Amino acid sequence: MYRGMLASSELFTILGGFISSLLFLVSLTETCGMRTGWGAVILALVVALIAASTVHRVCITTCLLFSVGLLYEINQISGLLLSKSESKTKRH
Repeated sequence: MYRGMLASSELFTILGGFISSLLFLVSLTETCGMRTGWGAVILALVVALIAASTVHRVCITTCLLFSVGLLYEINQISGLLLSKSESKTKRH
């Protein structure tokens, strides 16, 4: 729908990769119920990269970089929340 606009300049191409990485995030949270582990991550990443490839080649690279960053942050937040919940159960 906005393919022409997203491919028109460098900044919009980077924005297209970021939007595709948000698609990765949504796909990852949706597939967690069906798949677990690295299979869910790879499936969500493939979906996002295919969507990014329809816009521009550079969108694929920026989508991959943003997706890896988002995955790292999700892992950090998950670990933090898990450690907090484990410390609460050990106290009682």
